[in-house]
Amino acid sequence: MPRLLGVDIPNNRPTAVSLTYLYGVGPQIASELCRKAGVDPTVRAKDLKEDEIARLANLLDNDYVVEGQLRRQVSQNIARLREIGCYRGIRHRKGLPVRGQRTKTNARTRKGPKKTVAGKKGVNAGGPLCDESLASNRPIDFRQAVIGHALHRPVVGH
Repeated sequence: MPRLLGVDIPNNRPTAVSLTYLYGVGPQIASELCRKAGVDPTVRAKDLKEDEIARLANLLDNDYVVEGQLRRQVSQNIARLREIGCYRGIRHRKGLPVRGQRTKTNARTRKGPKKTVAGKKGVNAGGPLCDESLASNRPIDFRQAVIGHALHRPVVGH
């Protein structure tokens, strides 16, 4: 496996495709790199010669911001936004979508799994097991309590 900028690129893929395994290198930049370095983009990465790999590494170092340098630059930009307290920085700080997406529904990638909020326990919908029926000393018909409460009306004939 050839190594470029500390990343192993896959052997069995064409050079142009293998270069896209580097952070910050897409298909267009990969083909541009191959053209500038004088490397055939269809040749498998395992068949590259040492001087071709060196030319690619040299081009990547000098002309492009990729891998660790790009990751550092992106994280510094986000830190700057957080620090100045602009809208985008606040959204990053809260872990919410930054680019105007809706959050009433969806946005689960940024917000994480649902945090279910329980309703009030003491409030009852006035079913047969509500506080007033328990306060009176009437016997409770549990068939009515279970079936009738689901329909919000008493069961007829029981």
